[in-house]
Amino acid sequence: MTEPESDQHLSGSQASEGSPDVSQADAGPEAVLDESRAITELEEAVLAPVGRVVRGQERVIRQMVVTLLARGHALLEGVPGTAKTLAVRALAQSLGLQFGRVQFTPDLMPTDLIGVSLLDASRTSFEYRRGPIFTDLLLADEINRAPAKTQAALLEAMEERQVTVDGKSRPLPAAFAVFATQNPVEHEGTYPLPEAQLDRFLMKIVVDYPDAEAEREILDRYAEGFRNDDLNTFGITNPLSSEAVAAHRVAADRVHVDERIRQYITDLVRATRRAPSFVLGASPRAGVALFLASRAEAHLSGRDYVTPDDVKRLAFPVLRHRVLLTADAEVEGRTSDAELSQLLESLEAPR
Repeated sequence: MTEPESDQHLSGSQASEGSPDVSQADAGPEAVLDESRAITELEEAVLAPVGRVVRGQERVIRQMVVTLLARGHALLEGVPGTAKTLAVRALAQSLGLQFGRVQFTPDLMPTDLIGVSLLDASRTSFEYRRGPIFTDLLLADEINRAPAKTQAALLEAMEERQVTVDGKSRPLPAAFAVFATQNPVEHEGTYPLPEAQLDRFLMKIVVDYPDAEAEREILDRYAEGFRNDDLNTFGITNPLSSEAVAAHRVAADRVHVDERIRQYITDLVRATRRAPSFVLGASPRAGVALFLASRAEAHLSGRDYVTPDDVKRLAFPVLRHRVLLTADAEVEGRTSDAELSQLLESLEAPR
């Protein structure tokens, strides 16, 4: 379903037509962020509350927050029932962002996502009706169940933060981010994401089963009255504001990345192209993604500088979907993560 276009949903410079300027949109809220309490704020308002809703997925939640701070998009891959959708809903609530969800199906059309111009009989003119993509945080649930033409409708939105319909570009909200989910074990009736689409995702976050203690705590939560379809039971009572989110992004932009760290990122990305186990290595965009994600990780850790450990920690979610194993490596049962781990061990990190 689509709704009539309205500029009330857009704020500031976004209410005007044309390509959105993210830097300008985020430049204003600098004063909102209290540097002395920045990390405590993220811990108390986001990481801890979302962690109480989604038990046993602290790594996943942290990588999702890093993705948002880096103004990126994430692909969450995990078997059914591992709280992928719940994690995105809880994250949106903790950040005070508008949340939208689209269930991707084989009959989903691009216009169902970005909107369509309809003839207004009373005015004998066309009126644009916005699609659900006009939101802050968009959950593209089971993205690989929609055909390629619908998946491709996300390309411009993810890269340019705008959509173009009938030759007219319309900017998306400054906080716009796509969190897509897919099931790695069920392939019937699915359409694998093309490489161009995968490369638009800052991270591919693998969602594993929680440990035994966390799994029992899930039942404890339900015994206390928790319901995954009722936001009022999430217990997220003090969310961040959209201004605070923008301010944290600006703070992440200021994190210093030493020249030696930048060279380390470059060497790692280029090493994937020389590795005999990869038929396709990471592109320069992968280096940019790792650079941005490392800055966001440093900010989330309370530092104004990036360390080699930040790069190593995020190399897996940033690079795993940007490399392709050779047929022989796949037959031998090797994985992208295992090969990336060997590359990291072979490269000398800056000291």
